[in-house]
Amino acid sequence: MAIHSVEEVLPPILDSTSEPPPLFDGTTRLYLNYECPFCQRVWIVRNYKDLHDKIILIAIHLQNKPGWYKEKLYPENKVPSLEHNGKVIGESLDLIKYLDSNFEGPALLPDAPAKQKFAEEMIAYSGTFLNNVSTSFKGDPVKEACGEFDYLETALSKFDDGPFYLGQFSQVDTVYVPFIERFQIFLQEVWKYDITSGRPKLAAYIEEINKIDAYKQTKCDPKALVQFYTSRYLAK
Repeated sequence: MAIHSVEEVLPPILDSTSEPPPLFDGTTRLYLNYECPFCQRVWIVRNYKDLHDKIILIAIHLQNKPGWYKEKLYPENKVPSLEHNGKVIGESLDLIKYLDSNFEGPALLPDAPAKQKFAEEMIAYSGTFLNNVSTSFKGDPVKEACGEFDYLETALSKFDDGPFYLGQFSQVDTVYVPFIERFQIFLQEVWKYDITSGRPKLAAYIEEINKIDAYKQTKCDPKALVQFYTSRYLAK
């Protein structure tokens, strides 16, 4: 496991008043927003593979983006994106695989065919998981979202050689944990619903993943998260 124990000093957030970095100068840059869970997925991979010196973080203000980001770098105007070898790649699921395949560091996908197949299934389901839990916030998530957390509990029972979805920390964990983190905080705060209650494997999973520095350094601010989700899902 790669361990980068030195706390990274995060660069300032760039907005419409900010000058661009020297684009396409051979430097590899990950454009992200610190609060975005989709960005967090890729950020975790970058950290876990100990690519701090190989991939520079560039933080983008989502509500006041620099004009050059869309005009000169990424016409899709979304984050995350990766500037690498004279091109720009987007979409978090694609970037997770790209970083894992094209950069040094510990592999985040095991060789075992059964685990690779299960990884594909889990990653393919991640959008459904996210949508179902998010939608439940408009109704009764204690009833409507419980099946999704049961799904996670069952998935964690698939392999018994470690506490993570594929046994060892993998791409699957980087896909799910930013949302598990946020859903756990919001459901506990607003509905007093503990997603780990009656789910011992999920409880152990969260405990173990919180020991991984690559993840810990990317975690959201709980107060800001609750405020954002409340305004997004519960505002009348």
